[in-house]
Amino acid sequence: MQEARRLLKAFRLLAISVLLSLALFFASLWIEHRTSTTLPAPTGPYAVGRSIEAWTGETKRELVVWIWYPAETRPSDAPTQDYLPADWRAAVEHSRGTLISNFLTRDLSRVHAHSVRNSGLSPRQPSYPVVIMRGGASAEVANYTTLAEDLASHGYIVVGFDAPYRTGVVVFPDGRTIARTPENNPESCLGRPDQESCAAKLLAAWTADIAWVLDRLNQLNQTGASTLFKGRLDLNRVGVFGHSFGGAAAALFCSEDARCKAGIDIDGALHGSVLQTGINRPFLFLMSDHRHESDPESRQILANIQSIYDRLPEAGRLHLAIRGANHFLFSDDGALLKSHIVLGVLRTLGILGIDGRRQLAVTAYCVHSFFDSYLKTGSASRLQISSPLYPEIQNLR
Repeated sequence: MQEARRLLKAFRLLAISVLLSLALFFASLWIEHRTSTTLPAPTGPYAVGRSIEAWTGETKRELVVWIWYPAETRPSDAPTQDYLPADWRAAVEHSRGTLISNFLTRDLSRVHAHSVRNSGLSPRQPSYPVVIMRGGASAEVANYTTLAEDLASHGYIVVGFDAPYRTGVVVFPDGRTIARTPENNPESCLGRPDQESCAAKLLAAWTADIAWVLDRLNQLNQTGASTLFKGRLDLNRVGVFGHSFGGAAAALFCSEDARCKAGIDIDGALHGSVLQTGINRPFLFLMSDHRHESDPESRQILANIQSIYDRLPEAGRLHLAIRGANHFLFSDDGALLKSHIVLGVLRTLGILGIDGRRQLAVTAYCVHSFFDSYLKTGSASRLQISSPLYPEIQNLR
């Protein structure tokens, strides 16, 4: 009887200890959730501005377009824009659910970016090259603000967009909020007998969006009512890049549309006709760390990428990996992932190899270095992207 009482007491103490640990864990998550954080600073010489516009076409196509651009030199005390407008914050947090929004991610109202308010386009150049940016799967394009701001700071007009029914959630100026539909989820194609045709069908819609955006940019450049970008877009120097499914879209678009002068696929599996036709312009494959992946599907993805790389123009091809990089941290999540406890567990499990902010810094360096070579200097020689500052970069050629 005495032994039973001791065991019961020990069990109670253990249960209390577990409950206290959980309470402390969630309390620390809540405190971190409410702590302000600032995205990594752009590394280029330009200040950065941002414009958000809703575009509608005759074919009922609608997009919310985000444009980051080189801004006029700003006073040191110039206010910056919200990371996300209030209506977008509410919609994104609602779509994520309480657990993710309140405990596993940052309070988006306390995330600070670097784009200044109400700034004109920098007069330092008569026009600027244009880069189209696409996010992964259903991710909102603002979730790649770190990469967009860094590229804009190096003298590019970066155009990203959210497509209703394809992006996780899209908020229009008239108050409409439209969520992605299940049939437009690229992950729904995985494991199906028609997986490739399913992915190719979705990609066709994604590349059609890119083509339509370039058409609209051409109109804006020539006759647009906005004086901000009219005549300032160099559409003879267009780059396209994206992450994950957005990277697959970049590869397919650059294979099909001559307006793409250079492209980057950031860790995206390839689908569609590009597997047969290849790409005939400068292109970079920038990968996360796949050294420990040996399953048949992963081997096939890497083999497809290698096949395209082997057929790229000799002077315009790069195949790089970032040692320790994780597929999901090429977005701002690399800077916003919180909790030292969670990070420690992820490192222990081998899911994280390097700090998320470090991954973003290496990625931003690779992206602007590649576009600098092929959109600005028009280099005909083979580019070597390496730096003693970023020893994580591994050349896979």
